[in-house]
Amino acid sequence: MHRFDSDGVEIAFIDEAPEGGQGEAILLIHGFASSHMVNWVNPGWVKTLREAGRRVIALDNRGHGRSGKPHAPEAYRSTVMAEDACRLLDHLGIGRADVMGYSMGARISAHLALAHPERVRCLFLGGLGVHLVAGVGLPLGIADAMEAPSLDVLTDPMQRMFRAFADANGSDLKALAACIRGSRDTLSAEEVGRIAAPTLISVGTKDPVAGSARGLAELMANAEVFDIEGRDHNLAVGDKTHKAAVLDFLSRRA
Repeated sequence: MHRFDSDGVEIAFIDEAPEGGQGEAILLIHGFASSHMVNWVNPGWVKTLREAGRRVIALDNRGHGRSGKPHAPEAYRSTVMAEDACRLLDHLGIGRADVMGYSMGARISAHLALAHPERVRCLFLGGLGVHLVAGVGLPLGIADAMEAPSLDVLTDPMQRMFRAFADANGSDLKALAACIRGSRDTLSAEEVGRIAAPTLISVGTKDPVAGSARGLAELMANAEVFDIEGRDHNLAVGDKTHKAAVLDFLSRRA
């Protein structure tokens, strides 16, 4: 992996050239308690996009994977994490890229598109619908789950799911608790309406976390919706129809 300094926090990332040479860049931003490997490499996204001729860049968000792990909630504001992504593009000399985020990564991606519209060619919001406006991310109880002495003392199904996921990935639990508490920035309907980049919003039809994809699309200037049939918040990520929809959208916006 490569690394660079983002305002004092080390950010780890991969930069994979497409098969056959140069290609348009796409930046991938993963979800909470995940990493570039878990969210994008293991489900086949990096391979799929490289084979489609894209230069694939994927970072480990601060607090995750091999990146630096501050323990202060204010270090995880969505605006701060969006600047990590923008600085990565600067570091690589990329003026404009497609940007795809999942769940928390979609929230970060939306903040990036709002703050730096000139940097985002197309926007892909996976696992996040109208809760970008009407919700503040995962429940605060997930932070409590990260700080619990062990998985065994937790009874709430969502707390158990996220703690088990974090444990399986060898996560820094204090950093993840801080991330939940800090990354709770919504956008207003007016702000979402100012995002002009062509946008694809993809949410599983059995996802209880994201909120309505259509509810968000109705607020946006240039958004389409793709329903990931029969998938919940976790299984929607690597669904083959999700990949096909993203590739189709990219081909139509080329």
